[in-house]
Amino acid sequence: MTAPDAELVAPSGAAPPPANTSRRFAALRNRDCRPYLLGSMLAMMADNIEHVITYWVLWQTFHSPVLTGFQVISHWVPFLLLSMWFGALADRYDCRRVIQVAQVVFMGVSAAWGILFLTGSLHMWEACVLLVLHGLAGSLWGPGEQLMLHDFVGPSELPSAVRLNATFRSLGVLFGPVIGSALLLGLGPTAGIFANIAFYLPLTLFLFRTKFTGHTRDRHSRPRVGALESLRVLREVGSNPTLVSMIVLAGLGSFFVGSSMQSSMPIFAHDLGAGAVGTAYGVLLFANGAGGVIGGIVLEATGWVRPHVAAAVLSTALYGVTSIFFALTTSYPLALALLLVGGVANLASMSIGQTVVQLLAPAADRGRVLGVYGMSANGLRAGSGFTVGLLGAVIGVRTSLAYSATALCIGTAAAGLHALRGARRPGGSGSGTGTVLEDHRETAPGS
Repeated sequence: MTAPDAELVAPSGAAPPPANTSRRFAALRNRDCRPYLLGSMLAMMADNIEHVITYWVLWQTFHSPVLTGFQVISHWVPFLLLSMWFGALADRYDCRRVIQVAQVVFMGVSAAWGILFLTGSLHMWEACVLLVLHGLAGSLWGPGEQLMLHDFVGPSELPSAVRLNATFRSLGVLFGPVIGSALLLGLGPTAGIFANIAFYLPLTLFLFRTKFTGHTRDRHSRPRVGALESLRVLREVGSNPTLVSMIVLAGLGSFFVGSSMQSSMPIFAHDLGAGAVGTAYGVLLFANGAGGVIGGIVLEATGWVRPHVAAAVLSTALYGVTSIFFALTTSYPLALALLLVGGVANLASMSIGQTVVQLLAPAADRGRVLGVYGMSANGLRAGSGFTVGLLGAVIGVRTSLAYSATALCIGTAAAGLHALRGARRPGGSGSGTGTVLEDHRETAPGS
């Protein structure tokens, strides 16, 4: 068997079953996973509603650019610093309770904002504390969420679950600002932020009802949470070129583009000069989010892209290329098209990478390996403020985005070569292009 055709097998060494066994929209057909996906979408929408309301109030109250920068830092740095430790918690404990703790923190933060708004006693230090707590809740949620997906559907339908979860989260990101703006205008910031608490409840309550814990398919003892165990996992990840490549790919996209395109969108809307700046800005933002939603639906319906390294590399490269041309174009219609295609490519890249990492991670360490992935995919988003934002202040945002996206393409090519070389080494973990599979003999509780 040649390297390009070799299948990537999980560390258990069990022979994989035939490929392409996942049904279309398999996760939505699963009665346990379906309400979880809907609940996650609502919780993600609530996350974004809170941003809309609180960021507006904070600017009206303090008019502080420093606080505006801290909002981005506080949201993403907890992923960078704590994702692996939170992954260890997900490995050891019931993921239902881990996620519920995160949701309770989200709700508590929204309630605290509401009380401070109501009493008119908001101080900057209190705002900073609540922003950090919100970021901590998001990073705590991540690893446990992915373990629950694996537990609901098993490895054969995991690509569908990861892809649809990303799609539903994209829906939450897309409609969160819309609902948030409606609550802000219709109810005001105080009543709006209190009403936002309700969107966290469906996921929280569902987790009391489901029998899945994130570990019901596992057959191993729970690892201890500690620095030595984390270092061991880091060494194991470092010895697997495929895992390294997927983690690096996620980090490249986050560091070089990340959230900077959205935060810089008013500048692009102004430069593209299509009618009123406010309208142009809104449509560009919608196109950027809609690309992820459309991409998830199309990929799930067609099954065109399967979870292998080559697909992750190509989709990441396409994301970089569309970002370059978006930065350089002066055509508003072309800019919209590029944002849509880039959104599809970015969702494909992230969902494929996350699936590959899940399937190759040892069951006992899956949460920590996903934590390492989360450090890269989410934590490094804070770096895009430097690669595009601060550099853009010197050479212009359009130029800085073009340079950053070019660096993303170069780094993507290097990561792809690293995976291919590692796969061709004797004893390599698998192919750089083969489909990733795992032993499907795992069983759900009671089966």
